[in-house]
Amino acid sequence: MAHNSMVQLRSGVAISQLGLGTAAFGGLYTSVTDADVAATMRAAFESGITYIDTAPHYGKGVAERRVAPLLTGRTFHLSTKVGRLLAPCASDVDPYFLDADNKVERIKDYSAAGVERSLKESLERLQLDSVDFLFIHDPDLPAEADQAIAEAYPALEKMRNQGLIKGIGIGMNSTATPTRFIRETDIDLVLIAGRYSLLDRAAAEELLPTALAKGVDIIAAGVFNSGVFANPVAGSTFDYDPAPTEIIERTQRLRALCAEFNTSPTAAALQFPLRHPAVKAVLVGCRTAAEVIQNCEAFDSQVPEELWAALG
Repeated sequence: MAHNSMVQLRSGVAISQLGLGTAAFGGLYTSVTDADVAATMRAAFESGITYIDTAPHYGKGVAERRVAPLLTGRTFHLSTKVGRLLAPCASDVDPYFLDADNKVERIKDYSAAGVERSLKESLERLQLDSVDFLFIHDPDLPAEADQAIAEAYPALEKMRNQGLIKGIGIGMNSTATPTRFIRETDIDLVLIAGRYSLLDRAAAEELLPTALAKGVDIIAAGVFNSGVFANPVAGSTFDYDPAPTEIIERTQRLRALCAEFNTSPTAAALQFPLRHPAVKAVLVGCRTAAEVIQNCEAFDSQVPEELWAALG
């Protein structure tokens, strides 16, 4: 398994098996500088990572703007997301994204006009004419899912038919709505965050089998479950909130098991999702060049079959 191995998706696009997520570029939990972002992107490209994922949500447009000048002259495939518009406001302080643009606020909008506007504004921030994939982002409520299927999806299908985008997806950290999308629409891929990891395998119950049956590609993100798997101590985060004691203790047990087999827990976490045939790539967020290099090395390292058997 190599991080820079290319995998062909159903959309016809071939991406690297390890992709770079850019939530950190909006200052998720920790502020980063433009220089940090530039070094991280440079390390990713130089290591052979070709797939970059971003979103208006990440720092309220900041991640997209920071990515934009770093794409020039590079070979890449890029996804962004629709479903959250950014509207001017007096002040909207974001407690999660420390580098966020607090002169705008997020407004969820899964209408056809909303997703068309969202793409237009993302392209302006990204300084691009098109992107490869658009993910419908977090239609968490039943009414949002209904509107996304009835209005957002047909608008994206029209874009795909016109060649404006190559693939349509849905990006969420829950499994029921993506499973519904696979059954009710003709999406190409699902970006599932945190639900197919060593800590949480909820996606294996229904989402992954349904995707496999319909030929929909899965990209697994959040393999460290927003931080706790990388550093299971009090104060670490699980699903973007303080990790419960039970989760910290379970993570510590999993990491101890990896140690018994002389295996990096990072390597096991990054490689685990790809053991399911529905999963085509893994997306990992990095905020420094060193993190990129470490994750690439972990992704490429050998994990003994005995450890996989022990992990179940």
